[in-house]
Amino acid sequence: MDAFAVSVSNGICYRNYTSRQAFCTALAFGGFQGLMPVLGFIAGTTFISMIESVDHLIALILLGYLGGKMIWEARKEASGGDECPVGGVFTVRSLLLQAVATSIDALAVGISLAALRVDIVPAASFIAVVTFTCSLFGVSLGKRFGRVLESRAQIFGGLILIAIGLKIFVEHIFG
Repeated sequence: MDAFAVSVSNGICYRNYTSRQAFCTALAFGGFQGLMPVLGFIAGTTFISMIESVDHLIALILLGYLGGKMIWEARKEASGGDECPVGGVFTVRSLLLQAVATSIDALAVGISLAALRVDIVPAASFIAVVTFTCSLFGVSLGKRFGRVLESRAQIFGGLILIAIGLKIFVEHIFG
């Protein structure tokens, strides 16, 4: 949802955003969102024996934090936070910074997936494809509908992450 929200923002902020730039944005966001959970998974599996007894708490805390952070940032932006450079110039550097910034949280997701013993290849592939699709769609929405969608998308994504964390915790505690 972070990548979707930034894609919407790019669609809003960069007036001459081309189809090629939208595709590159989706590719970068999808690629980084798919890579970061793999890196987190590798780190998580390295330490799995040490965290096995508290894996459900780790998942709850990490996903709750990430979801809460998304909601907090969305509320901050909605109340007059960051301004976008309307008509600004889109650069590869800004794209890479956005892709890394929106995917750092996926490292924590990868650690959670390792704790839950999820098969990382299909999970990371699914994350990458969904992010690619949502990002491509987000740019289009941003160009068409403007600022109305941006904070709502982040709030929705944050609520989903919190719900997943609670589900994992409840399933572990109550079977």
